[in-house]
Amino acid sequence: MSELFWASMADLGRMIATKEVSPVEVIRAHLDRIAALDAKLRAFITVCADAALQAARGAEADLMAGKVAGPLHGVPWAPKDLYSTKGVRTTGGSKILADSVPRADATVVARLGAAGAIVLGKLNMHEFAYGPEGLNAHYGDARNPWDAGAHRITGGSSSGSGAAVAAGLAPGSLGSDTGGSIRIPASLCGITGLKPTYGRVSRAGVLPLAWSMDHVGPMTRTARDCALILHAIAGYDPADPTTSVLPVPDYTAALTGDMKGLRVGLLRAHFTDVAAPDVRASVEAAAKQLERAGAIVDEVNLAQVIHVAAASSAIVASEALAYHAAWMRSRAQDYQPDVRERLRVGAFISGTHYVRAQQVRALVSREVDEALAKRDVLLAPATPIPATILGERQTTLADGKSDVRSALIRLTRPFNFSGHPACAAPCGFTGSGLPIGLQIVGRPFDEATVLRVVDAYQRLTDWHTRRPPSA
Repeated sequence: MSELFWASMADLGRMIATKEVSPVEVIRAHLDRIAALDAKLRAFITVCADAALQAARGAEADLMAGKVAGPLHGVPWAPKDLYSTKGVRTTGGSKILADSVPRADATVVARLGAAGAIVLGKLNMHEFAYGPEGLNAHYGDARNPWDAGAHRITGGSSSGSGAAVAAGLAPGSLGSDTGGSIRIPASLCGITGLKPTYGRVSRAGVLPLAWSMDHVGPMTRTARDCALILHAIAGYDPADPTTSVLPVPDYTAALTGDMKGLRVGLLRAHFTDVAAPDVRASVEAAAKQLERAGAIVDEVNLAQVIHVAAASSAIVASEALAYHAAWMRSRAQDYQPDVRERLRVGAFISGTHYVRAQQVRALVSREVDEALAKRDVLLAPATPIPATILGERQTTLADGKSDVRSALIRLTRPFNFSGHPACAAPCGFTGSGLPIGLQIVGRPFDEATVLRVVDAYQRLTDWHTRRPPSA
């Protein structure tokens, strides 16, 4: 059992329930892994070793007494450090909140705790979740385990989540996604990350970036593990009035592996066609794989997405500044420079710009709905490029030069804008061995079908089982 840290959450839960392993063994294996690798990867801001072991002993005692909370009983996980955790500091990756210790758990943290899952610690992130590269001047930049020696970015803002799950430091995490911050690191680190429908999961107790575009979701190595976490955290929460009252289905029951007759729309213009050649080839190969499995694949374009960049930026900048206004007046020097400059942009967004951006949002949402009226899911790359080396600022896409930051969020933020569920999962590697991620987009509150497609694809391929050479 020397490699328990590579086991999936589903397998760990099964082995714990059958007493093949104890929760204490599982937690110790992951804490040892963190001790061995995290000095290099910088995935964690805070490690809760003593508390995790104490919780594992409690889980073991409950198991011996016949009290099993469910399939996540005794299974470790780690949240991004913007989730409130009772008695454990929640920094938001910032200097400003370096000593902030919440008195209560975020709703989703409490729900996973009730499901028996055990927190290993708090994960690194781009400061206040405001950046897709995953950089942090205060706690160090998380390193991508697929090429840690060259210091490639993990993607952000859920950088520590991407690195930790990919390298076996934690089998699962909760990230947050405002413009792609779950799916970008999932794509660049070769893991599976789900952004649910806006309103599917409570954000109570989660530090906001932009309230109308923030999403909470799981980051794991498989679609099945995402389904397990989502089932535990989804559902209405009176502490978050944006949450839906719709019932929560059994997401694992949807993972049938059956693709026959499922309608898949391959997003072309503005998506697959602009990606780097090896990314485009891998996503097209994934579409053919699904077609061979019985799916019906056609091509679709979303014309309105050309307006997303400007409109999304206006909404995020103004909403982010609204939250940070007091600190920007009193502690501006304590922000890392890139985040401070992005926050300052919010002061130049007028009410007219904000309203027009929301009007564009309605048009984009309607267009995505219309595309999905004829299809079950849409397929596209998650990111048009693989992980870049830290400090690279420019890249080239099929339609011209782009700054790296814009390229990273180009294909993900349309679905933060529209609120549709979207999942990123590995679908190949570049010639130099860097992960490539696809993106599956579904109808509102139909995460079950999104996960069904990703799971079916993972049954047909082994990309999600590959391990980083530096881990």
